[in-house]
Amino acid sequence: MRCVVIGAGVVGLAVSRALLRKGYEVLTLEAAHAIGTGTSSRNSEVIHAGIYYEPGSLKASCCVKGRRQLYEFCEKHNVPYSKCGKLVVATNESQEKILNTIYERAEANGLSNKMGDSLRFLSRNQATELEPDLECTAALYSPATGIIDSHSFMIALQGDIEHEGGAISLCTKVNDVEVTPKGTILVHTSGLDQAEYTLETDIVVNSSGLDAPHLAHRIHGSQTWLPVPKYAKGNYYALQGCRAPFTHLVYPVPEQAGLGVHITRDLGGQARFGPDVEWIDVASSDDINYTVDSARAESFYDEIRKYWPNLPDISLSPDFSGVRT
Repeated sequence: MRCVVIGAGVVGLAVSRALLRKGYEVLTLEAAHAIGTGTSSRNSEVIHAGIYYEPGSLKASCCVKGRRQLYEFCEKHNVPYSKCGKLVVATNESQEKILNTIYERAEANGLSNKMGDSLRFLSRNQATELEPDLECTAALYSPATGIIDSHSFMIALQGDIEHEGGAISLCTKVNDVEVTPKGTILVHTSGLDQAEYTLETDIVVNSSGLDAPHLAHRIHGSQTWLPVPKYAKGNYYALQGCRAPFTHLVYPVPEQAGLGVHITRDLGGQARFGPDVEWIDVASSDDINYTVDSARAESFYDEIRKYWPNLPDISLSPDFSGVRT
């Protein structure tokens, strides 16, 4: 059976690889000049353990199962990663109650001692034994959280796709999709030469990232209702002029629209803080301005000093931003 996967970011590449391994004939289309230039290149590269999502939800099951599979994939394909662990920290008594909720949710999502990924409560003294510069009243330790070289991961996925006989067509824009009366699907595309090409296939997977809602509206003959995208921009700031204060990732308790301003690091040791939540009003992803406003860093200092009081003044510089919908 023929499949067209639209989008060659992490999700699109992983879907293409999985379909090929099931015996499907797969062509992956990517509008950009290279794989993974969209959302897949604008994130913190954190491998999440699966502690926040609603128990029983698809997000929860995919996160826990996917995280275990991802570590196995990294080992097999020599993709650089570090299972560095994460601390979720409370800085007052009311936040300690939220830690209890997170712990119960993680248990419900299948994190366990048997699998080696169960969360562990830490007192203030236990947390500061791990991270002497940390300020908190209590914490949860997540041993299964890690970081990954996302570009190497995508290159490994691409290698598997090519090994399985799949193909990736770059600089190929999907204009619209049409479901025919006989049940096949026509994918209308254009390339760098602006010439239009039509592909006939049996299955289409829309994994076009931020463009997915807009593309879904251009699939004719299938949907009656589709969501309207709303974009949230997250800004990150790099720590300059001093060493990274922690060896683990450190997250505050979650806030309403996100996970709070936390500290992550990449495999090269660069520490960064973020993201904040900046709702942006744009018609499409083509209109997004990814520039990080240096003035927004002012609001970061107070939030970070709740768990790292020794953050020096004027030590945060604009790093990068990402957008989710």
